[in-house]
Amino acid sequence: MVAELLILWGATVILQADLLPAPKLSLLPPVNFTIEVTGLAQVLLRWEPNPEQEPRLANLEYHVKINAPQPDDYETGITQSTFAVPLHQGLSASVQTILQGGPFPLASSWVSAELPAPPGSPGTSVTNLTCITNTVAGPTHRRPYQVSLRCSWRAGAAAPGDTQYSLYYRYGPWTEECREYSTDETRRNTACWFPRTSISSKGHDWLAVRVNGSSRRAAIRPLDRLFAVQAIAQANPPANVTAQIQGTHLSIQWDKPFSAFPHHCFDYEVKIYNTKKDYLQMERISSNAFLSVVDAVSEYSVQVRAAVSAACRAAGLWSPWSRPVYVGSEERKPLMEWVLILLTVAICVALLTCSLLCSTCHLWARLFPPVPAPKSNIKDLLVTAHCEKLSPSTTETEVISFVEEPEFEILENSVF
Repeated sequence: MVAELLILWGATVILQADLLPAPKLSLLPPVNFTIEVTGLAQVLLRWEPNPEQEPRLANLEYHVKINAPQPDDYETGITQSTFAVPLHQGLSASVQTILQGGPFPLASSWVSAELPAPPGSPGTSVTNLTCITNTVAGPTHRRPYQVSLRCSWRAGAAAPGDTQYSLYYRYGPWTEECREYSTDETRRNTACWFPRTSISSKGHDWLAVRVNGSSRRAAIRPLDRLFAVQAIAQANPPANVTAQIQGTHLSIQWDKPFSAFPHHCFDYEVKIYNTKKDYLQMERISSNAFLSVVDAVSEYSVQVRAAVSAACRAAGLWSPWSRPVYVGSEERKPLMEWVLILLTVAICVALLTCSLLCSTCHLWARLFPPVPAPKSNIKDLLVTAHCEKLSPSTTETEVISFVEEPEFEILENSVF
């Protein structure tokens, strides 16, 4: 009986405690919120907890929101945050205090800070900024792979004629200025080349690029851009591509591209072109060999290209196609043979043209007159012998009659 009374009393106390109003809990926003530029396209957001916040709330966190230039938000348990973002349009951010783990989500009001955009006239910054990386040979055996970088752009439409651009990149803590530029017809820099960089050949980080400008006639607005390293990484073409036809089977093999990634990290595309039938075959595979059934009496052009597969890193750019390899019954004629064929055709056409011209203008008869026919010695001899029989008293009329009918007289004499 006593135990039952104790249980009933405990339940009553708990019920009364639940019915009592809970003390009002409020969160205060952080203080001293600042935005500091710490690198190219990189800022440090920093704030402090509100000193008037109740100290018993130990599980406080912060919600950070990027308002401009591109909306973004995230949560953190510390009072500072490094953020990579293009800064040519300025930056606006906000932060609030939040309480995690309670029955109801609690949050303070927002506190904001702003970073103004750099000065510059509209339309003077570069446009169409693009970058591509490639793996190149390193300087030592310990560092066999390095990454080259090439960026290109167009001059701003409103940029004065004396505008000159310069490019910088940042990867991690390392920042470097370009030293090798390509120019357009107005001698303005429109492309940049870094033979070797500090970019990791297997990196997953962000690459920050900025193009500044200078002019005596206007303030040139800079342009920042962030690139995912894996998205702009272009693989090298496959090496040692070989092709061989045995009967009706075309066998193609190649070596993996020059890269820090192993063999299994590449996808390939094979392009087989039948030059006789004008037929193109495309295949995508993950191995470095391919076998196809072909026509044994045709010639084929074979090319292969590669890209890092998603199994090892986010997909990047396909490599350029390898140099074409020709295989088949119709062998490619060397250049000198083609030259001789074209020369022979040209000579034949020239001779035919001259022949037609000569025939039309009667030049052939003038250049090569007909050869006179040989005289008939027998006929001349008979005529001479008969004339000797004529007496001196023969009249002119008789002589003419004799000359006009020589064959008749000769036949008559010969009969009698």
